[in-house]
This record gives sequence, C-alpha cells and structure tokens, in this order.
Amino acid sequence: MTGPREGPGAPGPREGRRLLTATQIARFCGVDLKTIHNWADRGKIRGWRTSGRHLRFRRLDVVDFLRAYGFAIPEALRESRPRVVAVDADRDGLGWMRRALARRFEVTAFEHIVDALLALHEADPDVALLGDVFPLDGLAVAARLRAVEATHHVRVVTLGPPVAGLAGGGATLGPGAVVARGDTAKLREVMERVTGLD
Repeated sequence: MTGPREGPGAPGPREGRRLLTATQIARFCGVDLKTIHNWADRGKIRGWRTSGRHLRFRRLDVVDFLRAYGFAIPEALRESRPRVVAVDADRDGLGWMRRALARRFEVTAFEHIVDALLALHEADPDVALLGDVFPLDGLAVAARLRAVEATHHVRVVTLGPPVAGLAGGGATLGPGAVVARGDTAKLREVMERVTGLD
C-alpha cells in the first residue's frame, strides 16, 4: 500500500460528497490527527489529498483499515447506506436484487453490463453486483474491476453457481464473493459483510 494519492484514481463527482476526513478517522480510532496523517503517509490507510492538501478517505478503505488493525467499526459507518451498481440481463433477477437490498443499500440497476460499466465513474459504487452480464463473463469482469486503479476500491459480488474449488454459496472471491442466485439471505449477509455493515 502506498501513501496518499492525488490526480488519477481520485473519487468521481458523487463520491466527493461522501468522503471521510482525517478528523473523523482520528475520532473512530481514538488517536490524534497527526497519527492519522502518519498512517496515511506510510500507506497503512488508503486515501488521497485534495488540491488544498487535505486528507480524504473512502468509506470502504476506512472499513478495511479498521478491520486490519483491530478497531471496531463505528456506528456512523454501520448506519450508512452503501451504494450498489447491480446488473442483470434478466429483469426478474434485477427486481430480486433490488428487493433484497432496498432496506440497507442505495441500488442503481442496469440490464446491460456495458451500461453499468459506463456509469461506474459517475455512480461511484461501493459494490458492483453482477448477475447475468452476457456477453461478458462475470468473474472476468470482477477481476478487471479489481485490476484497474479507478475501480480497485469497488467490492464485487457475483451471482451464480459456486465457483469450482471454492466452498458454498458465499464463497470468497478476493474482496467480494460468489452468491447462489435466488439466495436472498446469503446475498444480504455477503453484501453487509463486504461493506462493513455486519
């Protein structure tokens, strides 16, 4: 992990309104502001500096940091509504995703993977939920989103049969998971886990 970034990879237009400050992170951790600046400069917590040199952090980067260093996830983060971009060529499947997640997530839905990918920068989601993404492969899309700096922070959850070699309908796939289609309870559980709501 590197220190605070500037320029490419910075948040999109909607994300900028949801960023956390160094002061907020210091309060979550019970440390002083200088400690947060030191942690960021050493790459312990992923963030970047604004043009005015102020530190800013995405919610999920803060969740990752808190979990990695044994801090409790504060109520302020648990009460937020993570943003989800859901895509499924099957309208019924898309409707199921919306209904399953409506209470705790802000869901933007697309029937075509290209439309979803084009909207990612503006939507700035915490999670990409991938159902039927024909003509592309969901696992390949997930891997590519993780490989690109601009979308590296996005958690990816895919729907479908369990992946060979991975256990169960909630199998881990990097920072996301594979969930069996139609398993509402597992989908909610996995989405809450990957976004720090659990």
